[in-house]
Amino acid sequence: MSSTNETKKPNGAAEPAAEAQSAPADTAPAAEPNAEDTAPKADKDAKPEKEKKDWFGKKNRELEAAQAKLEAAEAKNKELKDQLLRTAAEYDNYRKRTAREADMKFNDGVSHAVTQILAILDTLDMAANADCTDENYKKGVVMTLDKAAKALDTLHIVEIEALGKPFDPQFMNAVQQVPPEEGQESGTVVRVFQKGYKIGDKIIRHATVVVAE
Repeated sequence: MSSTNETKKPNGAAEPAAEAQSAPADTAPAAEPNAEDTAPKADKDAKPEKEKKDWFGKKNRELEAAQAKLEAAEAKNKELKDQLLRTAAEYDNYRKRTAREADMKFNDGVSHAVTQILAILDTLDMAANADCTDENYKKGVVMTLDKAAKALDTLHIVEIEALGKPFDPQFMNAVQQVPPEEGQESGTVVRVFQKGYKIGDKIIRHATVVVAE
């Protein structure tokens, strides 16, 4: 007969009940540690740091791309500006050249027309300087010359100043040399046989002069 303090196992072995009841609570198996709890703190900090670097890297790439586009746009703008300046300069040169050509054609036409009447003006000039007892006749000749001078001025035709001026082969033709009179310098025009005219830089007719030796 077994005691009440003993329990009987199925195989017949008895085991003290008090020993089973007195097992300490701290002998229960410990819970498995959480993997997140055991992960190093550095691993937790690495993820946001990586995301931060990726974000800055992305922004830097976007900034570099925008900078490249800006530089390309500035280069294109400079090219277009240079092209515009060249076009403006070419147009200005064309306009000036066209204006010069138009002036030259106009001057050529005027020169040709005036050349046809210079002989008439020469005759009138001789008549005005000739001795004449008929004052009304001489006055009429002078008035005609004055009107002719105004017409020439309207056409921008200028008489070449020669008398008393140093001889200039660009504007004058010397047909004679004479000894200088008192007070006259050598090379000075002392007489004008035929008046000369010009329009702008174009000579219509050289002045025919006499020069002091």
